[in-house]
Amino acid sequence: MRWQRVMTAALAPLDLTHVQFVLLASAMWLSRYGEPPNQVQLAAQAGTEVKMTSDVVARLEAKGLIVRDTNPRDSRAKVIRVSTTGTAAVQRAIVAVEAADAAFFSAVDEAQLVGLLKRLAGEIR
Repeated sequence: MRWQRVMTAALAPLDLTHVQFVLLASAMWLSRYGEPPNQVQLAAQAGTEVKMTSDVVARLEAKGLIVRDTNPRDSRAKVIRVSTTGTAAVQRAIVAVEAADAAFFSAVDEAQLVGLLKRLAGEIR
């Protein structure tokens, strides 16, 4: 819960929720490494429910961060494209989220954590 509050605070100046950030970044990533996704593909990539994804995509579209275009292969379907404004927003958000993550986890001794997780995994077998 504390981590979620940290992410909310990091993204608030950018007028993004964490879910909006995840979907926007996922749409950008999918477009870079393939064709622009449809809502179902975006939801699958982000691990979100399709209906909720649709609602969030509508909010992102209203903010001018994404555009829904007709799929050239299927005129009944829409693909999601990140706008120029959306690309700039997600790049700023990535910097903010990474900085917040680094600060949040700075107290963690990585070697100690990995050792503990290995011990726990060994006990599970």
